[in-house]
Amino acid sequence: MNTTLLRFGMNLWPPFLLAGIHVTHFAADARHARVELRARPWNRNYVGTHFGGSLFAMADPFWMILILRSLGRDYLVWDQAGEIQFLKPGRGTVVADFRLDEATLDGIRAACADGAKHLIWLPVDILDASGEVVARVRKQIYIRLKPALRAPNPAQP
Repeated sequence: MNTTLLRFGMNLWPPFLLAGIHVTHFAADARHARVELRARPWNRNYVGTHFGGSLFAMADPFWMILILRSLGRDYLVWDQAGEIQFLKPGRGTVVADFRLDEATLDGIRAACADGAKHLIWLPVDILDASGEVVARVRKQIYIRLKPALRAPNPAQP
């Protein structure tokens, strides 16, 4: 599936659509994605700012998707863990920019070359319209070569 169709599908996906989450850019090379969370009456919390679950949801799948699409079908890629730190109240439209560089991908390939699993923490800041950090999200991604591509282990019979 090309990234334009993926972006379109993600924007129609009910958890994003109903939460006010909008994928505004998904690079053809799967190295960059930009996501917005628009303030709506149904995604505000008790005090009128962005609901924390919506802030986390806007950042949830993107590191996994970018890595999976960049590495290709030879790898298993899963979300392992995630955490969010709320730094200030989020109001209006907030954005998250995910950028995956070649050095990170090279490090992942090297760490997985022997068939071992690799866990990597990747951060993204959620920014308000003035560029201030509203929340900081970290996702831990599990990456491993698929079993058929792993070198045989001589210790196993």
